[in-house]
Amino acid sequence: MMSRVAHGIALSKRLRLLMHGVLAKCGPINNRLLLKSWARASSSPPTLSKAHNVFEMEHFPLVSISNEKVLNYEVGSAERKSLEHELLNVLNKVERVPILIDGEIYSGNRETNQAIPFNWKQPIARYEQAHRVLIELAAEKTSRAQETWDKIKLGKRMAIWNKAAELIAGKYRFKIIAATMLGQGKTVRQAELDVVNPIFLRNLANYEPLNDQPEVCRNHMRLRGLTGFVAAISPFNYTSLAANLAFTPALMGNAVMWKPSDSSILSNWFVYQAMQEAGLPSGVVNFIPAAATDFATVITQHAKLAGIHFTGTASVLKVLWQQVAQNISVFNNYPRLVGDCGGKNFHFVHASADPAAAVACTIRGAFEYAGQKCTSCSMLYVPESLWKSQIKESLLKITKTLFVSDATYCDCFYSAVIDKNAFKRIQMFLKYINDNPTCEVLMGGTCCKKQGYYVDPTIVQITDLDDRICKDELLAPILCVHVYLDSEVRQTMEKVARVNHGIIGSIFANDTQFIKEASDTFKLNVGNLNINDKCTGCTVGKQPFGGGHITGTNDKIGSPHSLLRWTSPQVIKQSFVPHVNVYYPYMEISDRIKNICKLKQSETPEEQSNVHKEQSVGQLEPNAELLNEQNSNII
Repeated sequence: MMSRVAHGIALSKRLRLLMHGVLAKCGPINNRLLLKSWARASSSPPTLSKAHNVFEMEHFPLVSISNEKVLNYEVGSAERKSLEHELLNVLNKVERVPILIDGEIYSGNRETNQAIPFNWKQPIARYEQAHRVLIELAAEKTSRAQETWDKIKLGKRMAIWNKAAELIAGKYRFKIIAATMLGQGKTVRQAELDVVNPIFLRNLANYEPLNDQPEVCRNHMRLRGLTGFVAAISPFNYTSLAANLAFTPALMGNAVMWKPSDSSILSNWFVYQAMQEAGLPSGVVNFIPAAATDFATVITQHAKLAGIHFTGTASVLKVLWQQVAQNISVFNNYPRLVGDCGGKNFHFVHASADPAAAVACTIRGAFEYAGQKCTSCSMLYVPESLWKSQIKESLLKITKTLFVSDATYCDCFYSAVIDKNAFKRIQMFLKYINDNPTCEVLMGGTCCKKQGYYVDPTIVQITDLDDRICKDELLAPILCVHVYLDSEVRQTMEKVARVNHGIIGSIFANDTQFIKEASDTFKLNVGNLNINDKCTGCTVGKQPFGGGHITGTNDKIGSPHSLLRWTSPQVIKQSFVPHVNVYYPYMEISDRIKNICKLKQSETPEEQSNVHKEQSVGQLEPNAELLNEQNSNII
């Protein structure tokens, strides 16, 4: 505890330091007048004349956010005819997709095709890949574009995005869906759900710091872009997600180098064209197809790297993180790293669950889009009491009826996997499963690439939860089933929480106590938790998603939280008189001095005499540690 005398000396020292700062800041003023103003602790502050507010922040009316209506594509409907027309257009023309940097087309060092996954002999787009010198040039041009783009008002930026949303929902809708179906092997339903994305910037822009003394000062917060360039590295499986990775940072005032996936070039290019037509200035987002290693090497060694926006596998995200860490002394910023990976998503079924609902949700979660969603279910945990009697038979029976064929068939459940590399990887998993004594293939396990990269729906029962097949992300139409003893439900859940880290986990149960217990157990290992619903099918704005643990940075794409990662807010405090910042602190200190005086008046004459004696001989010096403790309260 600080003695009363030491407290008084420290307080006096603090006052002198504050006053010295005031005098230095305000220049030659009347010291007596200043002290008089400070000493009147019980008085109200003088009336201040409000200066002109030079910072005019943009504010926007709040509006409800809704997703675009999903079309049904019934036989004879207008949307079905429009889609059929665009499918023929894509099939009959091999689109030339350029490398576009600052509005100019460049040539790369290698030309290649984007082919149809379910007919790999049929190309739909031809493009070149940027070499390292070209990527370096793009980094410089993108950084320069950011300086100009960040000065554009938020309202104007949002107007461009609103116009682009209208174009994507209208003029470009069926072009993008057709390119997604043919280029990425999505069925019409999966492709239709892939083109919507609302904007949350207006809500962020409306935030203001506290302004409870408007006659004294005004506080503002403005949203700035990051200095330099942002690199967006997008995946093949979602056209909307690819656009989100590139254009969300741009919306917040950043300039972006967009490296689209080789397997989604065409649909991504159509989205880019829609943004151009909406009025996005040249150079704000640059379209740069490139080899993954070349692109990653250049951006992670460039001094102006401001951030990386990534969705893909965890192994690639770790490599990017390592490369950034190795070059941390090179950068002008601390680069923002935002990444989501699929991980091991699961369905956990309790004895109280509805078996029919669990089976239906699991089949959709595991096999829609050939299990290639970042949220696809690849592990199913079932209690022994339900497995043989109510789940196993219906799970196998319904899965056998799934129609796997060309994505252009409207009754197709899923089509071929994305490309040759994915097919080879899945073949290796199937061979591993067939050779594994802890695995029993219940159905499927076969594949064929005669015309397209087809993999049959596969269900595997596994006993060893420490096996890699229970931990690795598969991105394949492979569902692993583990049957647990009802008496070991808690131990099994704890094991799942340790070995399965994913974007989404699902609980199937009607026992409210178990649901609560499971929700606590799975609190950390997944980014989202669904109850009595499949782990796929997140809707932007309704279920923002992101990974848990090592499956991503969990910045919740589809919410305002993800926008905050791409802005560098600046707070501006505008005072309306020069010395106003010191008025209220001095009132507070003077109150404390009065309290000290009251304490001294309560002391006995003997105590007061001892105090004066200590002060007169100079034996008591301010305690530096205690003084720092007092000064730490001053910001």
